[in-house]
Amino acid sequence: MTWSIAEVAKASGVTARTLRHYHAIGLLEPARTAPDGRRYYGEQELLKLQQILLLRDLGLTLGVVAEVIAHRSTRDTIEVLGKHKEWLLREQLRLGRLVRTVETTIENIENGGEMAPDKVFEGFEHNPYEAEARERWGDEVVDAGYRKMRSWSPAETEKAKTGYVRVHEQLAVLKADGADVSEQRVQDVVQLHFEVTSLFWAPTAEAYRGLGQMYVDDERFRRTIGSGDDSLVEYLRDAMNVYAASNL
Repeated sequence: MTWSIAEVAKASGVTARTLRHYHAIGLLEPARTAPDGRRYYGEQELLKLQQILLLRDLGLTLGVVAEVIAHRSTRDTIEVLGKHKEWLLREQLRLGRLVRTVETTIENIENGGEMAPDKVFEGFEHNPYEAEARERWGDEVVDAGYRKMRSWSPAETEKAKTGYVRVHEQLAVLKADGADVSEQRVQDVVQLHFEVTSLFWAPTAEAYRGLGQMYVDDERFRRTIGSGDDSLVEYLRDAMNVYAASNL
């Protein structure tokens, strides 16, 4: 039994364009391609897509994902899934501690009690880049970003979680198609990038251009965005410059 690309996209939450990109780069080939060009996927392809999504969820770039899958045995797959399960269980425990912290805080406020500092912050994650962000942009900008995050709707939370990945993958497809950064279809993707960025802070034209240049200059961003393709990072920067000139 096979499923069409539209059916797989609907079931997995991965866009058809992204699936076509995965095919183009050799990461996920369909079970068969019909004479009219339509792609169909079987159970093995669905399981492979699940592995890809699990590895992406662990923070791996597409290049690393492809390498891992290419050299993986069944035992390797079980090992990776086991590690992912461990991470999910740790996250479940952390969220449980966070719930208890909030419940205790509410109880202490209602009863007029006090909490020790280590109990106040139990279960909270600490952002390793916060100090750098405060040094680069200042306390006011960072604190304003945290205030915005606390007011996110569920839809905005989901956009913040997946938006940048969608932008990078869609731009990779457009760049491979030879689309100029000023084309509307490219600018539509950059619009999503700007919307995600605006969930955290409100960049001016100058700040947005500076963010694009930082992507190019900072090795960590180049590695995350380009997956080894620095030209994709530059493509994003140039598209952001066009967006800033036209919209900000």
